Amino acid sequence: MFSYQKRLLYPVYVEQKNEKLAWTLLEHIGGKDGEFTAFTRHMYQRLHVTNPYIRDLLGMIASEELAHMEMIAVAVRKLGLTDLPLTNSRKESWNIEYVEKSTDINEMLKINEEAEIRAKRLYLRHLTLTEDTSLKKMLKFLVDREEVHQRLLKKSGVLVAQEASNEQFSTLIHEYKMSLRVMK
Repeated sequence: MFSYQKRLLYPVYVEQKNEKLAWTLLEHIGGKDGEFTAFTRHMYQRLHVTNPYIRDLLGMIASEELAHMEMIAVAVRKLGLTDLPLTNSRKESWNIEYVEKSTDINEMLKINEEAEIRAKRLYLRHLTLTEDTSLKKMLKFLVDREEVHQRLLKKSGVLVAQEASNEQFSTLIHEYKMSLRVMK
């Protein structure tokens, strides 16, 4: 399912060290609305989804969340932290209780959509904490990707409610892949 590429999903440049901001950005790694939580939630949920298109979409989004986590980790190191604990910005360890464990498809998709909204808001808040234009570009990229995930998860919920055909569900995968092509 996964294939590792050495290059990051988006280049990470930092103009100057800022250890306080680095600690703040750890929220995206080990926080309740962080990338590790999102990855874990999507992977857990895909085990319970019978629709192959939604299962694939959750897997693709999960692997992208890991890529986001790697980008944040690189930024945190470049900002001045040498140790990367799996904690939030308050230095509290990541907790499996952050992962919602619903197995109802409608509830799962709603939970995921809401989580993407919270993640986007967190990135937007952190955008205001720096004047570093390179870091701002990376954070804006992450905001845009969370919006793509949110839109596709919402569309998934609509398709489930409509009891859509496989052909309609297949558009989810096409749209996700096309959103990645735009990045190149």
